[in-house]
Amino acid sequence: MTFTLNLEELAGQGLIDPSWVEPLNPAQESLDLVAEFIEQELVAGRQVFPQQQNILRAFKVPFGHIKVVIVGQDPYPTPGDAVGLSFSVAPERSQLPRSLKNIFKELQSDLDVEQPSSGDLSPWATQGVLLLNRVLTVHSGEAGSHRGIGWEQVTEQALRALNGREGKPLVAVLWGNDAIASKDFLSNAVVIESAHPSPLSASRGFFGSRPFSRVNKALTELGHDPIDWALPSQSALF
Repeated sequence: MTFTLNLEELAGQGLIDPSWVEPLNPAQESLDLVAEFIEQELVAGRQVFPQQQNILRAFKVPFGHIKVVIVGQDPYPTPGDAVGLSFSVAPERSQLPRSLKNIFKELQSDLDVEQPSSGDLSPWATQGVLLLNRVLTVHSGEAGSHRGIGWEQVTEQALRALNGREGKPLVAVLWGNDAIASKDFLSNAVVIESAHPSPLSASRGFFGSRPFSRVNKALTELGHDPIDWALPSQSALF
């Protein structure tokens, strides 16, 4: 079977929420190019992460439900880590990526919540947090390996569409240079930016940036409910 990223088909299969078909439609040509590239990778026997059914998992959150977007770089390249939500891992994953450990350190420091017992961030997504990498796939073991194949155009379109909604709040959390570059098309959003939580950069502006309390302050000022950032131990919610 030919690998496809056709939006109508993905919505029909329940792999994205139908509300995303129209906002992402201007990027369908880029999605087709990405699909062609990934199919070639798979035919050649190369491993691509995340699993095919999770590549556009972030877009299972309804378009109109989103009030926060956390933008990252690309999926974890370590086998078993990437699940289609930026920075998240599967709930059964016991060894957390170092970036996620640093996110949890900052979460504890910022909000004085208990250390999460799971790296599953889907409880955030169900509250309207879009966990979106700029690039949505990666070759096994090679961070950044799928940059420039078309994903940047797709995620730019997603962010532009969210930015263009009327009467809807949007707070954008941009971690790292790849994410910060996207503020060019987030003119209507409240933007919170810092260094990436990676061990290579977390001490250069991520730690102490207090993104979680700042998001909630912005949402409250916009007249909307804050996010409950505390994470229970539970299975993935979608």
